[in-house]
Amino acid sequence: MNLFERYLTVWVILCIGVGIGLGWLFPGVFAALASAEVAKVNLPVAVLVWAMIVPMLMRIDFGALGQVSRHWRGIGVTLFINWAVKPFSMALLAWLFIGWLFRPLLPADQIESYIAGLIILAAAPCTAMVFVWSHLTRGEPHFTLSQVALNDLIMLLAFAPIVGLLLGLAAVTVPWQTLLLSVVLYIVIPVIIAQLLRQALLRSGKLEPALKALAPVSISALLATLVLLFAFQGGQIIRQPLIIALLAVPILIQVYFNSGLAYWLNRVAGESHSVAGPSALIGASNFFELAVATAISLFGVHSGAALATVVGVLIEVPVMLSIVWIVNRSRGWYERRPA
Repeated sequence: MNLFERYLTVWVILCIGVGIGLGWLFPGVFAALASAEVAKVNLPVAVLVWAMIVPMLMRIDFGALGQVSRHWRGIGVTLFINWAVKPFSMALLAWLFIGWLFRPLLPADQIESYIAGLIILAAAPCTAMVFVWSHLTRGEPHFTLSQVALNDLIMLLAFAPIVGLLLGLAAVTVPWQTLLLSVVLYIVIPVIIAQLLRQALLRSGKLEPALKALAPVSISALLATLVLLFAFQGGQIIRQPLIIALLAVPILIQVYFNSGLAYWLNRVAGESHSVAGPSALIGASNFFELAVATAISLFGVHSGAALATVVGVLIEVPVMLSIVWIVNRSRGWYERRPA
């Protein structure tokens, strides 16, 4: 592991702390950045999201879709978790905890917005950080690559309908024009740009050097995004720590539930541990860059939805690292399959 991977949690915690501190000390500056919008799209967030995900998307070879059949059981399990379980389980948990159990403890005018943010968070599987998680579990790289490529292809078509359906069920008005704009801005265009750059660099034989050179750009953009997001929400986080804790409850439950279910189903299906590990992590992780950008576009930078997705960012890395630890420590149990 490189320095960033080894101390990932440390960097994330530092960026969160810096962001909250800057937002508290310089509220006017970050209010101005938050208001820098075009068609309800926050420009600073959009630029950082592109800088973060385009280099990572350049690693994805859609030709790897031809390898799907090699690990069809693991692919099937992960697709089932990502698209048939995770968004719907989060909608149920959001309604149960935020809409019912915790309702008396939350601002009444933000309940629907919190639920919407949690649904958006769970509606798309992670595209970028799963490569790190797979590496940390000694996952099968061809499985991870083909699974991510397939998820990205499905996400182009399924993200907006699933979000629209679940927001409708949660009685939240869906601004379809803004939602579709978010899909185009944060999925379609970055995928097209990344693949055009990938093909051009492949033809010139410079893909690997370019990916190595761009790696710090993605990492820097990730850390800068964390600072910016927590600066935007820093005041709310400091003033309302109870709300942060309450929003974290359904997120934590759905992450551990979905990762555990994927891990167990792979074992039942007879997949190898090197496939089950990344499958569990892909099944549980969220495309938080897309979620945050979409929530801000749909509901505004200071909305409950934006705060809910930022809470997802807050716990994403520590929780995923804990799942990595569980997967690695349980290898012996996994390989002792029932006769």
